[in-house]
Amino acid sequence: MADFPHCGYTFRDPALLKNALTHSSYANENREKGVRSNERLEFLGDSVLGLICARYLYSEYRSLPEGELTKLRAAIVCEGSLYEFACRIDLGSRLLLGRGERAGGGDKRPSVLADATEAVLAAVYLDGGMEAARGFILDFIKEKAAAIVKSHSTMDYKTTLQEIVQKNHEEVLSYRLKEESGPDHNKVFVMEVLINSNVLAEGSGHSKKLAEQAAAKAALELMGQV
Repeated sequence: MADFPHCGYTFRDPALLKNALTHSSYANENREKGVRSNERLEFLGDSVLGLICARYLYSEYRSLPEGELTKLRAAIVCEGSLYEFACRIDLGSRLLLGRGERAGGGDKRPSVLADATEAVLAAVYLDGGMEAARGFILDFIKEKAAAIVKSHSTMDYKTTLQEIVQKNHEEVLSYRLKEESGPDHNKVFVMEVLINSNVLAEGSGHSKKLAEQAAAKAALELMGQV
C-alpha cells in the first residue's frame, strides 16, 4: 500500500495512503476496527490544492487580473478536473469502498474520485511536504491551465460584440486607448469599448489588440453573453 505506481510517489507512512483511500462507506462498515474515512484529509487537501494552483497561476499568468485568476483556478480545481486526474492515476481501483458503494459504481463516481484526489494530495503533503505535493499535482495543473487559457483566447469577443451591436443600426461600436504603462518591452495597454460616445467597459493587455479583446469580453459579461 506504500506505493502508488501511477502517481509517482512512494509513501514513507503507508497508513496515510490507506487513510486517504478509505471512503466513508468502508469506514462505516468497519467502525468497530477503528477505521477512519478520508474526509479530514479531503478537507486539508482542498486547501493544499488551492495554494499550489494559486501560486502557479500567480507566477505564470502575470497579465491576468485577480478576477480572471480566480475563475481559472476554479476551473482547474473543480470536480470534473479532479475526476479526470483521478482516472489518469487509476485511483478508483485503489479505493476502499463499502459493499453498497462499490456495487453502486462508487469507484467510478466523479464526486467520490474527486474527493479522494484531494485526500491523496493531503496525504502526500503530510508524508513528504509541500514539494512532494507539488510534484504530485503540478504537471496536471499546468496542462489544465494552458488548455483553458487557450480555449478562451481563441474566442473572438470583438466579433461577437460587433454582431450584437449591429442588430441596432443606430448604435456605433468603437474602441479608444485609455492609458498605457510599463517599459517598452513589457507595455500594458488599457482600451475602452464605447457604444456611441458612452464607455461600456474596459480591458487591459500587452498589446492594443489583446486589450480590445479584453474590453469586448468585459462588455459581453455585462450583457450576460459569456
